[in-house]
Amino acid sequence: MSADPHLGRKHGLALHRVEGFSDAVFAFAVTLLVVSLEVPHSAQELFHTMRGFVAFGVCFGFLTMVWLQHHDFFRLYGLSDRTTALLNMLLLFVVLLYVYPMKFLFTAMFGDGSTGIQTHAEIKTLMQVYGLGFLAVNLVLLAMHRWAWRFRDALLPEPADRISARGAQMEFFMNAAVAVLSIAIARFGPGDGALAGWVYCILAPLHTWRGFWIGRQHRILSGA
Repeated sequence: MSADPHLGRKHGLALHRVEGFSDAVFAFAVTLLVVSLEVPHSAQELFHTMRGFVAFGVCFGFLTMVWLQHHDFFRLYGLSDRTTALLNMLLLFVVLLYVYPMKFLFTAMFGDGSTGIQTHAEIKTLMQVYGLGFLAVNLVLLAMHRWAWRFRDALLPEPADRISARGAQMEFFMNAAVAVLSIAIARFGPGDGALAGWVYCILAPLHTWRGFWIGRQHRILSGA
């Protein structure tokens, strides 16, 4: 399928508006993670606030990864068509919904225990909510890439770019699959739901393998 010239960077203003608005939403999402809106008035308040820095850092890291994936998509494809814009808006909507469950989960893990979680059932429900958010983010990113892949003949003439695009699709598919597994364990598995969190560790070897695959494809392409 060939891409209409209106899809690409010939419409730089439209693309700039999409990316600019997206950056503003990501910046707003980061502000929702702020540990405290007030400067501590005592040492005890400062120490209490500092307990939330680890959770804030982890959440900030996750948002940074999503922003980088979003940035890489537009760097690779440069699309500004209506479908891409709508999928992009859906991604931003999901990210904003995802912020508070993510913040609550990591505050519960690294904070001072003041989140109010009292039962194993609440932990399992929290893991399901977090998993649904993680799943939604990756499904939307995958949908954006699958839509753009339709126009690869026009937008990705370089084989190296196609390898990168396929690697990105693999990343989001793997993330979504692990999220589904985590949700299933949290919903139907025994115990307090901790296993539903540990299952995300599977992503490390999966993405290591993906990195080796991408490297091998580039070596084959270069004839090394």
